[in-house]
Amino acid sequence: AVAAWGRRGGPALLRGTLGAAPGRACSSGAPVRAPSAAAQELQSSGRGRFLLEHAAPFSAFLTDSFGRQHNYLRISLTEKCNLRCQYCMPEEGVQLTPKSELLTAQEIITLARLFVKEGVEKIRLTGGEPLIRPDVVDIVGQLYKLEGLKTIAVTTNGINLARLLPRLKEAGLNAVNISLDTLVPAKFEFIVRRKGFHKVMEGIYKATELGYCPVKVNCVVMRGFNEDELLGFVDFTKDLPIDVRFIEYMPFDGNKWNFKKMVSYKEMLDTIKQQWPELEKLPCEASSTAKSYKVPHFQGQISFITSMSEHFCGSCNRLRITADGNLKVCLFGNSEVSLRDHLRSGASEEELVQIIGAAVGRKKKQHAGMFNISQMKNRPMILIGGFPVSKMYSHVTFFFPPEPVLMSFPLCQDALQNPPNSKQWGHTFSHWLTLRASCCVFQKNRSSTFDTKCLEASPIGQVSVDCQSKEPSPGSEFCTGDSGSCTEVPHASDKLTHTDEEGRATMVDVGGKPDSRRNAVAGAVVHLGEKAFGMVKQNQVKKGDVLAVAQIAGIQGAKLTSQLIPLCHNIPLNHVEVSLSLDEARNAVVIRSSCESWGKTGVEMEALTAASLAALTVYDMCKAVTHDIVIEEVKLLSKTGGQRGDFSRV
Repeated sequence: AVAAWGRRGGPALLRGTLGAAPGRACSSGAPVRAPSAAAQELQSSGRGRFLLEHAAPFSAFLTDSFGRQHNYLRISLTEKCNLRCQYCMPEEGVQLTPKSELLTAQEIITLARLFVKEGVEKIRLTGGEPLIRPDVVDIVGQLYKLEGLKTIAVTTNGINLARLLPRLKEAGLNAVNISLDTLVPAKFEFIVRRKGFHKVMEGIYKATELGYCPVKVNCVVMRGFNEDELLGFVDFTKDLPIDVRFIEYMPFDGNKWNFKKMVSYKEMLDTIKQQWPELEKLPCEASSTAKSYKVPHFQGQISFITSMSEHFCGSCNRLRITADGNLKVCLFGNSEVSLRDHLRSGASEEELVQIIGAAVGRKKKQHAGMFNISQMKNRPMILIGGFPVSKMYSHVTFFFPPEPVLMSFPLCQDALQNPPNSKQWGHTFSHWLTLRASCCVFQKNRSSTFDTKCLEASPIGQVSVDCQSKEPSPGSEFCTGDSGSCTEVPHASDKLTHTDEEGRATMVDVGGKPDSRRNAVAGAVVHLGEKAFGMVKQNQVKKGDVLAVAQIAGIQGAKLTSQLIPLCHNIPLNHVEVSLSLDEARNAVVIRSSCESWGKTGVEMEALTAASLAALTVYDMCKAVTHDIVIEEVKLLSKTGGQRGDFSRV
């Protein structure tokens, strides 16, 4: 009887319940469950002490050939997600499993009960996005009833967290991890291809408000993208009981892993210690994947998940069940066993335990037995439900709702003199220099709408553009510098529209204009030279992925045009698209930007700003290789809509 009870997790039951009062915070601050009547009886009678001394060893079925005891199970509830994160979803998308082949709620509980009987103490619910599953609260409630289960956790993107967390806590959820890779809203939208930054932040604050401590925030660090936000994330822990976990960028099928994009734990730590030399290392459990640190007097802490530079395979205690019911014994391996099929074929509990034990017994010493995990073949991250991993594309289309996107960045003249502080810009922001340069370049240009879209540019001559007029003036001409050819613009004005009778700058009143669909396309070309072009092509530039970062800068610039160009109107964007292509014949990066909006004024300036900022960012990222870089052919290619008619450069 003692052996049987021990196999069902008797010691785990005692460790997880005895001495814990209802509602009292555990050592991490998270709520814990009240002791069961059976546990109280065991403790009071002295039987508990006897069982702790004589109970059977940890289940042999969950112990591998290297002696690692697996008491932590991650269960993916769904493959679906309400975001489209570039670091998780392959470029070509994923083939979702038919609903009939996914685990039902009852099958999830059946398997969970089996694992808990064998000694699992912690279950984490993952996805996809677990909180979009309609029965997630009910699943948590049923898991809470499993005797011996110490922790029920969830990893979420945070979009639905604030709304569901009170019910989840009541059902028994006692740990929360939230994915957040940037503190800059514009970057967030670029990563996830959706809005929602403020919902995620609301979820973080709701979790702290409800007593979860610490609230874990997962951040994948990528060179050339968000490594400049390390200090901002550390500062985020100053007044909140959160644990920001910096995760080394890992390879998965479809995420186009590149070693140069990975920022190692030691590099991150050195950067942070330069700002906070008093950073303290915290003790951790033997099976912990994180190396934890704390700035003295800060409420929260930071951690590092060193999957690549200092793997923690020797103490791994994790197993995973995918949404379609496959058991994965290693995150990095592609070996899987279908528990769903055995369950649905009527396998007994004992048979399932034997199948699980055989899979665990085959687990390799580290990284699924691979010496070079960058070449591994595995499921895309969205179909596993483990740590997030990162990728960036050189072409992404953005769709924005019709309302304006307002961001609290400094005005142009302020940005020229002072970099933004962390409070103004959501902590650190790497593109201040780019924005500063854009203010200088465009400080003459006039009002503009708020919508941007970038297409691929073709070789076109230089253009002499009237910087005082957003839309071409009647009778004016646009002339290419190389050919001297001119295109006449219809319906133009014979005077500048952004000056009053005394010649002073003034914003045009567009209140009386009718709303109409407005489109604009602009382009630019950056000539890099052979060496820099080759490095960009091979993605070997030290600062990171040049095309991807330039794309972000272009998109952000378009959205901020009214703040960068003093007399531009702030109007809503409907569509933003950015692409950069490589022209090998000229050793050049060709940029095209396009904007679309429904409003009273055009979007030429947004398109031009996007193309120019993308070009400036390419220059900034390549200038360490050579300063012999030429930016040219920045021009409007076409526009449609408005009273003054359409324009197209042939």
